[in-house]
Amino acid sequence: STRIYYEVKGSGDAVVLVHGFIVNGQSWKRTELYKELLEEGYKVIILDQRGNGFSDKPHTPEAYEDDAEAKDIMGLMKKLKIKKYSAVGYSRGAIIVSRLLVLDNRIKKGVMGGMGAEFTNPEWPRRIMFYKALSGENVPELAAMVENVKKQGLDQQALAYLQKAQPSTSKEALGKIKQPVLIICGDKDSDNGSAKELADLFKHPVYRVTPGDHGSASRTKEFSKQVISFLHL
Repeated sequence: STRIYYEVKGSGDAVVLVHGFIVNGQSWKRTELYKELLEEGYKVIILDQRGNGFSDKPHTPEAYEDDAEAKDIMGLMKKLKIKKYSAVGYSRGAIIVSRLLVLDNRIKKGVMGGMGAEFTNPEWPRRIMFYKALSGENVPELAAMVENVKKQGLDQQALAYLQKAQPSTSKEALGKIKQPVLIICGDKDSDNGSAKELADLFKHPVYRVTPGDHGSASRTKEFSKQVISFLHL
C-alpha cells in the first residue's frame, strides 16, 4: 500500500484541496484560500498526492494508473469518516477533481481552477510532451521545467509516471455530472486550453475569471473570494 501524507485543520464542512503538478499540499498554505477557508469555519484537508512531497513515490508505472490519485483521496475521506465533502483542485488537481466528481458520490461540489477542456483528450499532446521530457527525451520547450524538477530535488521518475497515467475525463462523462462545478481561471492563463469551453461541458457550471496567470491566479484574494462564495451557495 502507498502511504499518503495529509493534514486536517479546523472543523465544520470538509473541503479537500488538491494540488497541481511539481508542487505539494504545502503550496496551499501560500494561498489566501487556505487561510480564508479556516477563518470561515471549514474543515480543510490538504494532502501530498502519491509521487509528491511526504507521500510514498512508487517507481512502477502501474502505481499511478486506474485513478490511483482520486482513490487515495476517496480512501482518505473514508478513513476520516467524512460523509460529504467539497473538493478544490488547481491545474492538474482540477483533473483529479473531475475524477472525484465521476467516481465519488460523497462529493457535494467541485472547483476546477486553472484548467481548460484539453484534458478530455486521452492523447493530450501537452501531457505526452511532459511525460517524454521527464523521461529524459529532449523537449526544448520543457527544458526549464525539467531543470526546475532537478533543482528542487523532486522525484523525476515518479513525476514522469504521473504524467504517463494522468487521467482524462470524456466530454460525455463531464456532461453527466450532477453536482455544481466552479470553473475558475486566471485572465492571463491559457496553459491548459479554454476554461470557458470546459465550463460549457457541465450541467451546472459557474464560470469565473480571476486576475493572474497560471502560476499566480490561485494565490489571489479574488480567487479565494470566488471559491468561498461558490461553496456558500
